[in-house]
Amino acid sequence: MPVRPALTTALCAAALLCAAPGPAAAAPGESITVDPTGKVAEDGTVTLSGTYRCTRAAGPVFITSSISQSRLDTRRSIGSSQALCDGAEHRWENTGKAPSNSVKPGKANVEATLMELRLTKGLPLPFFHAAQRQDVALSKG
Repeated sequence: MPVRPALTTALCAAALLCAAPGPAAAAPGESITVDPTGKVAEDGTVTLSGTYRCTRAAGPVFITSSISQSRLDTRRSIGSSQALCDGAEHRWENTGKAPSNSVKPGKANVEATLMELRLTKGLPLPFFHAAQRQDVALSKG
């Protein structure tokens, strides 16, 4: 299995298993945003983007994103990317292919999470720096 899909799957599984019921509270100076528009290609490839800012990371930090349409209890993972936590604001963009006809142009709900993998007693456990959930407009692209 290629490394990137395996990493995305592992990160999403960790996020789902360890997520708190409410949104993550960002530390002072840390944030993540989701752009109000995204793109979905004919083949189901979805592109989402936004900005983030984080500080003081002890382990690798990732931006994960997911999308839902029509049923808010069904979310599709749309890739992940690595973050640079230097206190500056940076852009992020995640691209991933959704199953056939599961994501279409129109209104969608996107969740983006800024998550660090911290070693705790020798295990990499998720630590959430920030999360944002909002509605976006998907266009053909």
